[in-house]
Amino acid sequence: MKMMIVDDHQVVRQGIANLLSSMIPGIEITEAESGQQAVSQYGQYRPDVLLLDMGLPDISGLEVGRRVRQRWHGAAILFFTMHDELPMVRQALDVGSMGFVSKSCAPEELAEAVRRVAAGQPYIEHSIATRLALNSERSVDHRLKDMTQREMEVLLMYARGENVSGIAKRLCISSKTVSNHLAQLKGKLQVGSSVELIHLAVDAGLVRYGQRGAGQVP
Repeated sequence: MKMMIVDDHQVVRQGIANLLSSMIPGIEITEAESGQQAVSQYGQYRPDVLLLDMGLPDISGLEVGRRVRQRWHGAAILFFTMHDELPMVRQALDVGSMGFVSKSCAPEELAEAVRRVAAGQPYIEHSIATRLALNSERSVDHRLKDMTQREMEVLLMYARGENVSGIAKRLCISSKTVSNHLAQLKGKLQVGSSVELIHLAVDAGLVRYGQRGAGQVP
């Protein structure tokens, strides 16, 4: 089995690699520290599983998943991230991922998820799958559930401190399109300003203060 781990923290990548190497005999692992690197190297390595973090320093995991699936339709993507809010899970599934597990899951569950996805079977962490089935998420604003994948992408980048031109460049769209997305988001999420938009993203747990990005929002 071949796997690519995409995470911007070296200690996390190495920890996951060591863990899975001890639990899955014969696994071959390569690493990428950014979304752009993952997309550019995917075609050369062609892993059986792409283990993908959501919050990357350049483009988010959602955009990486979208680009990889566009180029390689059979790509088996497993999201492994600290974000387990249902809107994020749904967006991850919408871009074509086969699995979703949080970084708080047990090592055995991560290994099982990797095995399942490599075998072409979907896998969602048990606790997350239960919440999806019950369709309940108390901690997340339900206005987020109707967002499109592109709107979620723009919101994540904007809340992390990216300006309009920066978002446009990373998503390969025009600045006008980004501005239109932001205007539509304000209407859809019923907020009156950019500050309120960022606060909503923070309150929903999609981004967090005190981490990298614009000195305040990751």
